[in-house]
Amino acid sequence: MRNDKLESDIAFSGMLRKNYWESIYDHKKLTEVGWYQANPALSLEFIKKAGLPKVAKIIDIGAGDGLLADNLIELGFTNLTVLDISQKAIEKAKLRLGEKAEMVQWICSDITDFKPEEKYDFWHDRACFHFLTDQKEIETYRRIVATGLNIHGIFVLGTFSKTGPSKCSGLEIHQYDENELKRLFSDQFDAIECIESVHHTPSMSTQNYVFCSFKRNSNNKSY
Repeated sequence: MRNDKLESDIAFSGMLRKNYWESIYDHKKLTEVGWYQANPALSLEFIKKAGLPKVAKIIDIGAGDGLLADNLIELGFTNLTVLDISQKAIEKAKLRLGEKAEMVQWICSDITDFKPEEKYDFWHDRACFHFLTDQKEIETYRRIVATGLNIHGIFVLGTFSKTGPSKCSGLEIHQYDENELKRLFSDQFDAIECIESVHHTPSMSTQNYVFCSFKRNSNNKSY
């Protein structure tokens, strides 16, 4: 009964989020949203450091209609997955990519509902995780990333830092620092490196981020 209640609560929360984000992407252009990056340089640098082969399975969580997939296609990566809660965001990205959109697997899902059907070599999340402010959903995310990542996979997570905004696109978020991210995922992952980064929004405000990359540790607790 308790698990059924937990799943019901998460499903309801996800439904509210989906409606919200569909509205955002229905009314705003890519270059108008605060998280827009013409060049996702830091994310690309983490991928470069991972030394991935071009056939590596890469998933971008909460990608919206961002440009990371476009850049990875240009770099020759052939096994890409984009997950976002908004179907409108996905359709915008497909339209922009044209025929190249066929090179990407597109998944429309709230991350807390995601049930990975394969193991990924690289899991990238910039500014999705910090929207999960409920402890139940945070635990669900931890379980999902542990389930969906290859035993030798790399996990990169970017969130607003403690000196960053307390809200994003009008929604409350959870701020993190390096130590908190390390502790949160320590039962499954060892941190490789953590970097603080400043993002300049299209409106020229600044958002402070912390990015951490992780690899599997020897505990390998099964979910």
